[in-house]
Amino acid sequence: MIVGIDEVGRGCWAGPLVAGAVLLQTEIPGLKDSKKLSKLQRERLAAAVYDSDAVVGIGWVTPAEVDQMGLTIAVRTAMERALVQITVEYEEVIIDGNLNFLAHLPKTRELIKADDLVPAVSAASIVAKVARDNYMAELAKLYPGYGFEKHVGYGTALHLAGLQQLGISDMHRKSFKPIRALLQ
Repeated sequence: MIVGIDEVGRGCWAGPLVAGAVLLQTEIPGLKDSKKLSKLQRERLAAAVYDSDAVVGIGWVTPAEVDQMGLTIAVRTAMERALVQITVEYEEVIIDGNLNFLAHLPKTRELIKADDLVPAVSAASIVAKVARDNYMAELAKLYPGYGFEKHVGYGTALHLAGLQQLGISDMHRKSFKPIRALLQ
């Protein structure tokens, strides 16, 4: 009974930071690091996770919260918000990466490449990525011209062009260097 945790959107210039927490109770074929899957594969696997008897938590941290807390605390907060939604007993929490953001909680540890090695972490990676990407596609409708539906908030030439043309929105992380530079 392992809870896998992974986050997405850490380096984005805009949008929320999102963490997924998943406890799988049955095997789901095809799970691996969300970055190694196509958009369609991620969406199908996320649906399979939700259609299974898995327990899923999604933790959201807004751009304003990222600015206020700083990135490390924001990642920890997103993970805490996801984990609190896991309401069944578990033996261990495995976090993808080389830093245990939840070291203050019992039964937690980090594992490099866990999103490719531990199915529950793969599932967390996938559900967090799909949730965030879908959110950014909806944001694109509210904030046309930035290209959120394409770059999902990451720093790209398209994103920079949108910023130069439209300015900074309230969905942008003002504490991030490229956005801060545009504020000056």
